[in-house]
Amino acid sequence: MKKLIPIMVILLMVSTSFVGVGNQVEELMVDNEQDELLDNLAFYCYDDSGFGSAKYEQLKEELLEEYPYQTDVVEMESQSIVSNPTPVVGSPPMDSPWSMQCHDSRHTSRSPYGTENITNLEKWRFWWEAWVECGPVIDNNGIIYFTTTHSDVHAIYPNGSLKWTYETNGYMSGSTPAIAEDGTIYIGCWDDYLYAINSNGTKKWKFLAHDNIASSPAIAEDGTIYFGTMGDGYRIYAVNPNGTEKWQYKTDYKIASDPAIGSDGTIYIGSGDDYFYAMNPNGTLKWRFKTGDEIHGHPSIADDGTIYIGSWDDYLYALNPDGTMKWKYKMSQGTTGNPAIGEDGTIYVCSDKMYAIYPNGTKRWSCTLGNNRWAGHSSPAISADGTIYVGTHIGDGAGGDIVAINSNGTERWRKKIAYNWVDSSPSIGEDGTVYIGSAYDMGRGYIHAFGPLESNTPPDTPTISGETNGEIDVEYWYGIKVIDPENNPVSFYIEWGDGSTTGWTREHASGEKYYYEHTWSEEGNYTIRVKAKDVMGEESDWGYLEVTMPHTHNSFWWLNGLLDRFPLLQRLLEGLIK
Repeated sequence: MKKLIPIMVILLMVSTSFVGVGNQVEELMVDNEQDELLDNLAFYCYDDSGFGSAKYEQLKEELLEEYPYQTDVVEMESQSIVSNPTPVVGSPPMDSPWSMQCHDSRHTSRSPYGTENITNLEKWRFWWEAWVECGPVIDNNGIIYFTTTHSDVHAIYPNGSLKWTYETNGYMSGSTPAIAEDGTIYIGCWDDYLYAINSNGTKKWKFLAHDNIASSPAIAEDGTIYFGTMGDGYRIYAVNPNGTEKWQYKTDYKIASDPAIGSDGTIYIGSGDDYFYAMNPNGTLKWRFKTGDEIHGHPSIADDGTIYIGSWDDYLYALNPDGTMKWKYKMSQGTTGNPAIGEDGTIYVCSDKMYAIYPNGTKRWSCTLGNNRWAGHSSPAISADGTIYVGTHIGDGAGGDIVAINSNGTERWRKKIAYNWVDSSPSIGEDGTVYIGSAYDMGRGYIHAFGPLESNTPPDTPTISGETNGEIDVEYWYGIKVIDPENNPVSFYIEWGDGSTTGWTREHASGEKYYYEHTWSEEGNYTIRVKAKDVMGEESDWGYLEVTMPHTHNSFWWLNGLLDRFPLLQRLLEGLIK
């Protein structure tokens, strides 16, 4: 037994050292994974001119807060292409007003519905405590689907009220949902999964892609779902409608490009390795075309089969279906968006300007997007009357607009809808309503709906919550909330009772609690008064809250309670005082 003791001690020491090494290896793996995650974020956020640092820094904190993600451990396939010999036929894209990124699988971004009567009047907005980075999509019942950066997929009714929310396990940005004819919603996530969600908000299945997904899925006529990945996989995936892998193809760098699908089933997608890929439906390479820099944007396909793609080499390329170049057009800088295609074949593409290019590659017109404005990930949307809509950045994280531009290049209207940026691509509903998301400020984002109001009544009386007994020269925050019967955006007018007011505030969503701060400098009793105003100018009744400054601390609270319980004692004390 004594001889065994040294051996046991040695074994214990060795096992302990292995545990230490194991912990170090595990920490190293986590550090490497985080580095890769941030590398993917930088690839997604920055444009070719270096803008996007404000977005990167803000998203980095949020991304690392949610890390690590919960993923299933599955052995990675070693080959570049994995084919599933058994064909699985599923549901094609939904025939709806806007079923996927850039409207359809060819990415024309062209709606069959007109917006002649649409102005910058915002009929409602839906808020969430996260940014709306991607474009909303619309099913054939008018339900709007979109994602927020806090891992959520939302479905909202046409009046702006919530239908359901589905929570994934990771950050979501870059991947816009796609809707199949059977109602399934497909969406990629930074937890490495492609999700399939039923129309009632329940999970159908999820597919592990082993890398972050910032590529919007595209649905083929046979129901196959295509998308790309970042990380060190750099893969183009084809997934069957039942959630099994059909094939994968490895490129040489990250993919944030959204695939488009030609009428013959060819899949087109760009990569950060400078190449533009054309894939056969069976997963073999048809051809690839080399540009002069990374490709972050998305392809679109004209009626004659011409493919348009922008590169960070500052060119817009027109390619023939056989992969040869038809022409290229020099822009002021590269694009991260999608070239939209008008009914007459005009191509609209954005960077720091909007360009309108004839199908032969000559410029029709160009216009600025406003002072210090540029388009990031937002891709233009075209209505049937020819109006083009796009979201903008103001500087580097100083705000964002939605801009409506006439088909001749003149500005129709604009509205500032964010104090961070607007990277969401607009979509157009059957009634002409224009939807777009925003990164409004540090704590929230919105879906904005621009369209006509059928009726209007004043907002309800606002409610006020916050400290009612406080001290002077101390900052206090008060929550203001109001319901508008038509869900219109509302602004507030606050009187603090000491002669100071806010004036009319920024617009907020109906039902959203927004906080305002105030400091009183003199002792006294004050009445806070708040009224609300909707977008049509209808005002509510006043809401009130009484506050006292300062709140005096009563050191004899115990005596007051005692005297209340024993009135005789109170009379005796009063007699002694007299």
